Amino acid sequence: MKFGVQCLAMVAATMLVGCTTGGMHASSSHSANSGQVLTITTPATTADVTNPVEVCMAINGYTVEPAKNGVNPGKGHHHLLIDVDVPKDLSQPLAKDSEHVHMGDGSTCKSLTLSKGQHVITAVFAQGNHVPYNPPITAAVIVHVK
Repeated sequence: MKFGVQCLAMVAATMLVGCTTGGMHASSSHSANSGQVLTITTPATTADVTNPVEVCMAINGYTVEPAKNGVNPGKGHHHLLIDVDVPKDLSQPLAKDSEHVHMGDGSTCKSLTLSKGQHVITAVFAQGNHVPYNPPITAAVIVHVK
């Protein structure tokens, strides 16, 4: 009986740790070694920032290249979505406007000018034709612009 209680306690502790490290974060704050495919490395989630806001990403298992190189398996470029959700239809190219910033030049950092207040910045990795991978490869942070 004592062994069963100890096993149950171990399982409960493991589940609790898993829940606290994976849930309710707007950020992929995991290190590159944790298995996270796409990470926003700068800024940190919940950071107080000033304009221009420098947003940088790192990706594991994929190659960043300019959109002009076309659609190539395992390759693509970043997009930043400002205060909008990832589209439900992942078969269409991402929009290009003030809320959908294309980084088709193959860069991994972008300077943004955002209004004062809280913003959710979501990085989306897409193919050369601006169509996101499916399932989507994303990461997000919440920042407060002073």
